[in-house]
Parts: sequence; structure tokens; C-alpha cells
Amino acid sequence: MKLGTTGQFLGTVLAVQANFYKVQLDEAREQGSKGAGGQLDLDSPLPPLLLCTRRMLLKKIGQQVMVGDRVVVEEPDWSGGRGAIADVLPRRTELDRPPIANADQILLVFAVADPPLEPYQLSRFLIKAESTGIDVLLCLNKSDLVSPQEKQEISDRLLNWGYKPLFISVQQEINIAEVAKYLSQKITVVAGPSGVGKSSLINALIPDINLRVGEVSGKLARGRHTTRHVELFDLPNGGLLADTPGFNQPDLDCSPEELVHYFPEVRERLANGRCRFNDCLHRDEPDCVVQGNWERYEHYLEFLDEAIARQTQLNQQADPESNLRHKTKGKGQSQYEPKLESKKYRRTSRRTQIQGLQDLYQEED
Repeated sequence: MKLGTTGQFLGTVLAVQANFYKVQLDEAREQGSKGAGGQLDLDSPLPPLLLCTRRMLLKKIGQQVMVGDRVVVEEPDWSGGRGAIADVLPRRTELDRPPIANADQILLVFAVADPPLEPYQLSRFLIKAESTGIDVLLCLNKSDLVSPQEKQEISDRLLNWGYKPLFISVQQEINIAEVAKYLSQKITVVAGPSGVGKSSLINALIPDINLRVGEVSGKLARGRHTTRHVELFDLPNGGLLADTPGFNQPDLDCSPEELVHYFPEVRERLANGRCRFNDCLHRDEPDCVVQGNWERYEHYLEFLDEAIARQTQLNQQADPESNLRHKTKGKGQSQYEPKLESKKYRRTSRRTQIQGLQDLYQEED
């Protein structure tokens, strides 16, 4: 789409590498390109992609350009396939990890086997996805490796969590077309641990993309990372798909008070009743409507301890006079313990001791 007659064009950032941005123009092929002598050649279609830099003004005001951003490209060089980003339009949504703007939904991919489905790990990914405020679509790959009874048990379990999973098999081409329907005309972020088949699924949805596919480690029963950076790809039926680097344990960066609202099965309880205390953390407080026999309550308590530790650490960093210090115990565990007063417990250096003796001798002389 061209903006008036000023030589400005609208586009979408598909990839960011170093200080360059790959931008797809909205209606690039409807315009002409400049041939020899700088004349407009209407018979030559514009390249659909431009390799762009960012205007110095955007750098000065600290305007970041993210994958998925809607941008204004100024006076592109059609023959060289280059351009400059002059402005970034307001974002509808924004993710920090991975850094993607204007995403409509998160396609969370897990495997039911090879590697086996881990409820704790799945809960962690779901909480992270829920915290973004973006719609979540749960997709379970390798469904051909489990029996119909096992699939039903998994489905019933996840329905109690508040999710209706979509069972697929990339290898056997099961329900791939169904996934494509959910992705049509939307910007979708694919996420999930390594080795569950994310790259294979994207290869099935976009046959010409040929993403590198990893294998599962036999020793750890976990996948190896194959995607190294974030990039948007065109879907055949419209829409964009973002492949993101795989990871096994996403960080939980929500506050202790926010955490409970990222469990769909708890939101229903809170909608039907209230706890006695407004600042209830739903652990051992009396008259709490959240406490009860719901399956992921133990997961909630573990995540809550992590959120409290993180909040304490942030408060400590903001308050240098705090009398607590953070101590790592290994295997991802940590604790807080009182600080020792440095002046009181610090050992006197040997140099200071010698200097003190010399001063003493001088006084005696």
C-alpha cells in the first residue's frame, strides 16, 4: 500500500538480523520499478521484499523495530532491493520473548510421546502463554504413537485445565489441514519445547520453507534446538507464521498476585466467589475459594514460590539498603538470607595490620 505521493510504502517486518530488517511491502507487485535513467518501468514488478535500515531519527528517539511491526518505508531503491524504515505504526500486541509485535495467537506445540508429555513443563508453557494476554491454541503432535484410550485420557485431563487440545501427527499428516484453518489470516507465534516437531509442522504447513529439523536426545528424552532466530513466514492461505527458538523451561516473570489468573480452571472459581482477604495468595489463608482438589494446585504453589522469590529479588535490587541477599543453591534453586555487615565481619588486610604496627612503634619511640 502506497501512502499518497510521497514515496512512502507500508510493509511488515519479517525478520531482524543485526542492523537490517527484511520488510514485505503490502502491495509491492502493483507498483512499477525504476529502470535505466530513473524512469518508472510499469512492466517490471517490484520485489516483494526489501532489505531495510532504520532512519537515524528512530535511533535517536529509541524506537525499536521488531519482527511483526507495521512500518513505513521511504523512497525505496527498487533496483537494489533496499529501503529505509521511517516510522513504526502503533502495535496491537507485543511479546518480549520472543520479540514479536502484532501477534494474534500463540500456537503451543507439544508431543504426547517421544519426548513424553510432562504436565509440569506443559503447565509452565501455558502460564507463560496466558501471561501475554494473547489467545492460546494447544496442539499435541505425534498422536499416532499413543492409543485412542490414551488420547481420550489426555484430552479429558486438559479439558479440566480449561483447554481443548488439537491432536495431530506431522509424520502421518493427521489434522494438518485443521491446523491451517486456525492460522489463516492471522499472525501466529509457534512455541514449545525442543524436539516436539515445531519445525516439522511448519514444513508441513509451508512446503517450500525447508526448515532444519532436529532429533530427540535419547539420553535426556528432550529435543535439540534447531531454530536460531525469529522470522515470519507467509502461509499459503494467508497469514504469517513465526518460528521461534525452542526452549525447555520458559521464565515466569509475573507477580505473585497475577499468577492465579493464568490458570483457566481457577478463573471460574474466582468468578463464582471471593476469598476473605483481598491480598490472598491462595496458600494457607482461611476461607480461600481457590484451595481445593484441582490437579494443578501443586504446580501453582511451586510457581508461586518462584514468583515470590523473583519479586523479592527485584525489591532488593530496587532497595540497596535491604538486609537480605540472594543466594543460589544449584539446580535452579535459590534462597534469601540476611546480609552480614561488611565492616563488622570483614577481615583486616595484612597491609593494614603492618601499617598499624609501624604506627604503634613510632608512638612508643
